[in-house]
Amino acid sequence: MSPLWMTVLMVVSFAAFAYTISRRWQLMRIGQPANCFDRPGERLARMVRFGLAQWRMPRHTLAGYAHILIYVGAVITPIRALTLIARGYTADPHYGLVLFDLGTPLGNLYNLVKDIFVVLVLAGVAVFFYYRVIARLPRLTLNFEGMAILAILTGLMVGDALYDGAAVALHGAHSAVWEPVGVVVAAMLRGSSTETLTVLHHIGFWLHIGLIFFFMNYLPYTKQFHEMTAIPNVYLQSLKSPGHLEPLADLEGKAERGETLGAARIQQFSWKSILDFYSCTECGRCSDQCPAYNTGKLLSPKQLTVDLRDHLYGRQSELIRAARANGNGQAAEIALVPDFIKPEVLWACTTCAACHEECPVFISYIDKIVDMRRHLVMERGEFPEQLQNMFQGLETVGNPYSFANDERAAWAAGMEVPLRADKPDAEWLLWVGCAPSFDDRARKIARATAALLIEAGVDFAILGPEETCNGDPARRAGNEYLFQMLAQQNIETLNNYNVKRIVTMCPHCYHTLKNEYPDFGGHYEVVHHSELLAVLVRQGRLTPKHPVKATVAYHDACYLGRHNDVYDPPRAVLQRIPGLTLVEAAECRDRAMCCSAGGAQMWKEEEEGRARVNHTRTNQLLKVLPAVGDPTIATTCPFCMTMLTDGLADQGHENVAALDIAEILHRAVCGPSTPAGATTAESS
Repeated sequence: MSPLWMTVLMVVSFAAFAYTISRRWQLMRIGQPANCFDRPGERLARMVRFGLAQWRMPRHTLAGYAHILIYVGAVITPIRALTLIARGYTADPHYGLVLFDLGTPLGNLYNLVKDIFVVLVLAGVAVFFYYRVIARLPRLTLNFEGMAILAILTGLMVGDALYDGAAVALHGAHSAVWEPVGVVVAAMLRGSSTETLTVLHHIGFWLHIGLIFFFMNYLPYTKQFHEMTAIPNVYLQSLKSPGHLEPLADLEGKAERGETLGAARIQQFSWKSILDFYSCTECGRCSDQCPAYNTGKLLSPKQLTVDLRDHLYGRQSELIRAARANGNGQAAEIALVPDFIKPEVLWACTTCAACHEECPVFISYIDKIVDMRRHLVMERGEFPEQLQNMFQGLETVGNPYSFANDERAAWAAGMEVPLRADKPDAEWLLWVGCAPSFDDRARKIARATAALLIEAGVDFAILGPEETCNGDPARRAGNEYLFQMLAQQNIETLNNYNVKRIVTMCPHCYHTLKNEYPDFGGHYEVVHHSELLAVLVRQGRLTPKHPVKATVAYHDACYLGRHNDVYDPPRAVLQRIPGLTLVEAAECRDRAMCCSAGGAQMWKEEEEGRARVNHTRTNQLLKVLPAVGDPTIATTCPFCMTMLTDGLADQGHENVAALDIAEILHRAVCGPSTPAGATTAESS
């Protein structure tokens, strides 16, 4: 080949690449600190499973396996590239870095595998070409960049095949078994002159090498940058629940010093968030599963990430200069909202974590959205008007319904439910939550749950008026100050009573007490009532002996399922009930659609769209239920109960029941005629 041109190409390419990567590194460093290096063993295991082994990709079967083929091809390509670079300095067409010389066992095996993946990569490229150009999947953007990348991949494989084919035709197929693609291409070139074959040989060589060096430098400016950042991003992912939010420290001190609360500007995200932006593959899987996007809201998790990344790239030089000048990049004062991100995008999020569950490279979305909400709420006082009543209720009386907090135990009237103040050594604290305390429909869930605990002989008590809202709706709405006030108040109460074990009926209470209170000194064993009820049934302490003849579709609550990986206990309870038929919607378990109550949506109107989220989710469940025979939707969340009940009523399906699993189990244990909240002994 040409040592001179190879040297020039390498020097120019690597110099340009080094400059670009240096800039990307400097840009990432403008972000705020983040601790992503704890538990290295677990991180390494997850990196191997989800990064190297691509475990999440087949969730979209054809596209997933097509990507895996291209990924493996990319893993194999570097050896080929190094081989061709070396051949640029030698006249030996069989040279393969010694170990991979053609004619050696390892060289022959590598060449066979490489040839197989030339074909498989082209097949994978064809799949994505079909999805982008013919099927026009909404989640994939049809643009020049996407098509250019497919063209580059095609050119790499064609160049490789042409180089080998011309070489076989020129030098003879001494290893036809190990060079199947080369042999096929050589057959196609049969009859060509030596001069023509020599030219094609050079074209194939320089096409492959040239595209590799071009792609190396084009890659950092495209979504393909994820080829460099995705595996580190998987390693550095948060190991906490996807819904966990990092607390803002020293809120009052920040306010006094005039420091920004939340994320107002791009440089106020963490460096890990910037790595997230780099790692987005633009596959659109996040938006595919987003309830807001699928009902016509402005929010698209993919587009949000792309918009933030493009804003970051567009101001790269300015941000780097500012960071060099004062160490943190605060000189750039361009606000994200509403200049680049519309407020409606942020307020449409239900924080359901469907986007996080689908992302193959573990980009987080909830933390960024809530960080921007925090700035809007705590600094600018800008939020949907309906949230004002919720904030006021939490601040003045400790619950979003604005009822007097001394009514918290009214749901237990007539039941022998002790207060913690009267029974300070109870094994369990039943954390009732706001909805079961004040909402008439949810109170039935509380009564059924308490009756079952009494029936099973569980030693428990409640806080009653000493309990206040856990703070979840305030925190998800961006009011971190109000959340921390409530959290500290509750933790003080719980620690004063030396509480060790807590059972909740609301997944939002469950998530907050279990995953977020530890950040403030509240360390407890927290279980959801579905988990405890499943244990009590399995131990024989609760016996479902009365048949419940119903066909039941179970709805997975987001904060129980995706946020905390609790899927089986509710189903285990339902499966033990005689006469009950459990059916599953297509959208179930980690792909269950949100009911629309999370992320403080319970307390505000939905953003405009072509459909309501709760109506869409209700219809998904109705598809698997019969028209007759006591069709029932089961839930494990009082917020879900409200949304699904409204969805049924709004669409004229009053014949379909919506019940919590505790209510269904109560019927099976205590009898269908037993009033909600009564035990077997009381009913007899």
